[in-house]
Amino acid sequence: MNHEVNDIKPSSLSHIVGQRSVVEQVRVALDACFQDNRRMDHCLMVGPPGLGKSVTASIVAQEMATDFHEVLGQSIAAPADLNALLLLAKEKSVIHIDEAHELKKEYQTCLYLALDQKKLLLPGGKNVQSLPLNDFTLLLSTTDEYCLLQPLRDRMRLVLRFEFYSVDELTTVLKHRTKCLRWEIDEAVLPLIAQRARGTPRLALRLLQACYRVCRSLGEAAITQEHLSRACQLENVDGLGLGPIEQKYIAILADGPKRLNVISSLLGLPSRTISQVTEPFLIRAGLVIKDDQGRRQLTTLGHQHASSLKSGF
Repeated sequence: MNHEVNDIKPSSLSHIVGQRSVVEQVRVALDACFQDNRRMDHCLMVGPPGLGKSVTASIVAQEMATDFHEVLGQSIAAPADLNALLLLAKEKSVIHIDEAHELKKEYQTCLYLALDQKKLLLPGGKNVQSLPLNDFTLLLSTTDEYCLLQPLRDRMRLVLRFEFYSVDELTTVLKHRTKCLRWEIDEAVLPLIAQRARGTPRLALRLLQACYRVCRSLGEAAITQEHLSRACQLENVDGLGLGPIEQKYIAILADGPKRLNVISSLLGLPSRTISQVTEPFLIRAGLVIKDDQGRRQLTTLGHQHASSLKSGF
């Protein structure tokens, strides 16, 4: 039996739950490259964290039965880092740069020039030397595509847009993972975990791991609703998956509409963090709206949730 939820990961397109548009785009592209005996097209993978961009990149390499090289954008700190990565690639190899928006602009320029010319330009005194590059596939993952240079985006033949998962899709993901891990679980727990995962598989699997940890700490074999309740209590996660900061945010707005700078002061967090990290899910979940003056206020659903938090449910 595996003890870590991430010990098992999808290894083919047929294993991916949800993301129907992404899967179909990749399947068609793979079929075309197999027919023509060429590499996979360059892809830009766009979407919030935790939706499976890195897993999909790995699957593309496995479907192509080729080498896979994966780096974080921020780990490319010098020209030599980028050169080594590109020179490492063989014919049809897959290079995945995760968090590609963290790449410095000059490295993005080097990257799209390398794709165009299929060679690496090495400045050396008065003369510019070049080294030939193999014909590899470049996959770029990002949460903010517009931080990438337009010429680089233009060279990506496919744009794969990852969407948040439904509760049913997340329930299926959790069911498959528990079977692969051979974990015993009351199946009624699965949708309850999914409801708290904000449409994100990574969060669903993390909470599943927390439930397993509670279960095993008690020396028990099967995960139950009691284990989920205890895990949520330990993680301070409520029935919608809101953590302590989101719960405080909801409580602040329960007294009436507030401007962002007021919320920022009361939470002790930068306004940018609140607007880019805390608020997106609350707005997407229909708990919070902004009025014409930019003030934040609770919806009817938001007030209901604030009441439930006060009641301790």
